[in-house]
Amino acid sequence: MKSSISLKFSHRFVGLIAASIVLPVAIGCSNQADDTATDAPAEPEVAEEVTEAPEVPAEPEEQAADPATEGGTIVDVAAANGSFETLVAAVQAAGLAETLSGDGPFTVFAPTDEAFAALPEGVLDALLLPENQEALTQILTYHVVPAEVPASDVATGTVASVAGEDLNLVADPNGVTVNEATVVQPDVEASNGVIHVIDAVLLPPSVDPAAL
Repeated sequence: MKSSISLKFSHRFVGLIAASIVLPVAIGCSNQADDTATDAPAEPEVAEEVTEAPEVPAEPEEQAADPATEGGTIVDVAAANGSFETLVAAVQAAGLAETLSGDGPFTVFAPTDEAFAALPEGVLDALLLPENQEALTQILTYHVVPAEVPASDVATGTVASVAGEDLNLVADPNGVTVNEATVVQPDVEASNGVIHVIDAVLLPPSVDPAAL
């Protein structure tokens, strides 16, 4: 009897030892699994895509209107052209700038600076003197017709100038002449009329340059 009891006790004792060995191993494995789950790297954050607003092009600066092409009077156009410095100076000396800047309409046969330079020596200087203002005014108004006459409407014949003396016009396939001057550039538009550029100064019969 004693040996049987002793054997059973031995078997139980061995079982308890085995259980005590297995239990710590199981707990250790469980803790390792938890640590592995805890140490798992977090998924990287996806950066939000930033969309920049498209640049809006700057509005172009407004340019000042050119008086030679946009709305300038006959005086404005002549002054801006650069080929009529002598004519503009003569118009100002005669006190006609305000008149030729008025409503009009006018047609001006405008001599270039070269045309004035071709006058007999001393004539231009004499015309610009204050005592010869009347003669200068007569010459300048002789270049003006009190109506707007484009080149397409010019016909051969005579037309009265603002000076009260007639101009002799000739229109043919070769162009237009006024007295003995040739229109070298027709139809320069202005807000109050039209300019026809000519290559000579027109002298009215009533003015004698030699008497100046």
